[in-house]
Amino acid sequence: MKERVLLFIIVFGLGVFIYIFQSYFNTVWGLAFLIAAMVLYALFTNLAYKIKSRNLQKYPQNINENYKPFVSVMIPAHNEESVIGQTVENILNIDYEPFEIIVIDDRSSDNTASVIKDLEKRYEKVTAVIRSKDAFPGKSAVLNDALKYTKGEAILVFDADARVEPDFLKKLIPALEPEDVGAVQARKVIRNKDENILTRCQNNEMTLDTHFQVGRDSVKGAVELRGNGELIKREAIDDIGGWNNYTITDDLDMSTRLHIKGWDVRFCKDAVVYEEGIMYLWPLYRQRRRWLEGTIRRYLEYAGDVLTSKDMPLRVSLDLVAYVSQFIMPAWFIMEIVIRGFKVLAKDASPHMLYSSLIIGCVIGVGFFVAARYSLRRYGNLTRLDAFNQAFETTIYLFIIWFPLVLFIGFKILFMKKDMNWGKTAHGLVQREHAIQKAKEKIRNAKEELKKLLLTK
Repeated sequence: MKERVLLFIIVFGLGVFIYIFQSYFNTVWGLAFLIAAMVLYALFTNLAYKIKSRNLQKYPQNINENYKPFVSVMIPAHNEESVIGQTVENILNIDYEPFEIIVIDDRSSDNTASVIKDLEKRYEKVTAVIRSKDAFPGKSAVLNDALKYTKGEAILVFDADARVEPDFLKKLIPALEPEDVGAVQARKVIRNKDENILTRCQNNEMTLDTHFQVGRDSVKGAVELRGNGELIKREAIDDIGGWNNYTITDDLDMSTRLHIKGWDVRFCKDAVVYEEGIMYLWPLYRQRRRWLEGTIRRYLEYAGDVLTSKDMPLRVSLDLVAYVSQFIMPAWFIMEIVIRGFKVLAKDASPHMLYSSLIIGCVIGVGFFVAARYSLRRYGNLTRLDAFNQAFETTIYLFIIWFPLVLFIGFKILFMKKDMNWGKTAHGLVQREHAIQKAKEKIRNAKEELKKLLLTK
């Protein structure tokens, strides 16, 4: 109810502001000011990154080789029989000591439990945890239940489809050492990015997120955890009381609560975790719906704590406010267009005012395009032409995916009952798709052989 009331106040207040002040001022300038502030913020974080990189070149970071905390790797798995075995075997190849792997079957209806029990028998480092069918749903509850089986000073969380290089922890661990650091997030990359346009755009979206996360890390701002490839100090987890069972985005919720408690969250672009991209549009919408709903709900839920926290540094609070503007901007733009459209139809405003709003919309699109192209050049190592083309299609992808979802989630929070609908991401589709293609190819070859045989006879 608190989330609903707060969102209603924000939406109503924004609507009233736009409607009333359109009669006295050109509120397009307000939207333009918001965009300008976002551009200045982007330039500031980019400049901070360049200064940080230059300083690291002059004065390389001294890595404490003696800092080797015991790491407990936790992998929740719900109906993941097709991928979990390969994931565990990949993680066992990490070149680091000491660590253990806790694999948790979360009420699966397939053979996931049998697979992870077999892994436990085969590998000394692996522990299988089987949750009962009536256990509380959600990834947060899974992680809380499994935490009591861990021995680690640091907890590393992977998704069931994760893949990493052997030096993953050697790159990630040093960032966790400072006393004020509570967690570190690795860079995420889509490993099947060349499957189709959707997987390619998802990878570009994550590349853009890497760009933003690196910038936020450079100013020691409100870096966020991303669920897959997050390393968290046990002390920090205990300090905030574990994961929140009543959130649908465990990583984002934990990020905010860590910041409120004064813990720093860092981003390590050199440690890469590869995951499977979604190949079909509807499952992608379901996943992004959960991400966006969790994002907005946690801002609404913790707004008071963020404003009143004595432990959260001012730089983190300011960075958080700047980041939230990306959710205000689409709502502002849509309301601007709708209200002006009604006024134009009622002949209370000139169509030229509507055109100016649409021009601002184009400016927003250009901003996303520039950011996407820049990140693809820096982190994707694409040529200028490839970066241009992919940035263009990624900008269209972002508008198609995120703008409708902002409207839907706003409507859902205001008028619909809150649920714990996870919108689980299906893994193993790449393997199944390839298996189907191979089977079809075998059938075609068999038909060709049969034709040749019949013609010979």
